[in-house]
Amino acid sequence: MGIDPDKDSARGLAQMEGYLLWNAEIEQARRYARRFAEELPWLTTAQREDVERVYAADRAEASRVMLVRVSARATELRGEYSRRYRTLRARCVAAAAMVCLGMAGGACTVVTHLVR
Repeated sequence: MGIDPDKDSARGLAQMEGYLLWNAEIEQARRYARRFAEELPWLTTAQREDVERVYAADRAEASRVMLVRVSARATELRGEYSRRYRTLRARCVAAAAMVCLGMAGGACTVVTHLVR
């Protein structure tokens, strides 16, 4: 079985996109942590750094949990929609076959009447 460069490229781009999106999420968590710590002016520098670190880590974990949940739901929906698509496709093929059979039967009837 050969290597498919298009699939490899698409997979690589998806991984790069995921990496960039996650890094953006982490950077946003850090910004929110800094903003939160700024609301606590009485903290020492060390305390501020601890608060920022803990806040950013908590937010990153919350984001990770949310992404896992969204990913699982997307997988469920993909399966559900694939099943619905297969069912709809089968119905359309059956309907098209019935129309073709009906048209063929009608053509045979017309030809039979014309031949008589």
